[in-house]
Amino acid sequence: MTDKNILLVEGTDDEHVVKHLCGHYSLFIDRIRDCKGVDELLKEFPVQLKNSGIEALGVVVDADVNIQARWESIKNHLMTAGYPDVPQTPDAQGSVIQPPVDSLLPRVGVWLMPDNQTNGILEDFLRFLVPQPNGLLNYAQHCINRIPDGQRRFETKDETKALMHTWLAWQKEPGKPFGTAITARYLDANIKNAGVFVDWLKRLFFS
Repeated sequence: MTDKNILLVEGTDDEHVVKHLCGHYSLFIDRIRDCKGVDELLKEFPVQLKNSGIEALGVVVDADVNIQARWESIKNHLMTAGYPDVPQTPDAQGSVIQPPVDSLLPRVGVWLMPDNQTNGILEDFLRFLVPQPNGLLNYAQHCINRIPDGQRRFETKDETKALMHTWLAWQKEPGKPFGTAITARYLDANIKNAGVFVDWLKRLFFS
């Protein structure tokens, strides 16, 4: 039996974050597929668009360092597949694109991490879910800022990744993965940013 609702994600962390958010909000998506990287996701996306058994196909992908370029890559696949009304820019609330009338194409949703508006990655989205005020997060940022010259091993684009892993390493149960950090309530699934993401899932898969 073909899964009717499929969500493509970049990696294991994305998969488990979505699963734990869905669990918190009592949602069930037929299949959440870890594509093992953005390049494989972008290869898999047009293949799944042609799968006539799918009713709704979602994509969660990092905006990374150029959100418009990332959107253009998704948009080009959609236009090639036959979607006539793809917006020039992503919807801040999460994009949902309807298929042409009388086609077998699925309804498509696109979420660009962190918020469909800014460059960034999954960890930037998770930073939104840290309860505020949060002195420990601020101290973790302070420590990162004070790493001595020559000792900083990670690239600037990965700073939020370093921050979130550092902050989680200092919790009561150190080093929980991102998904279980939601269940443990170190990350707050009721914060507005999580709600916007979940509302997008509902519009895509359950409307």
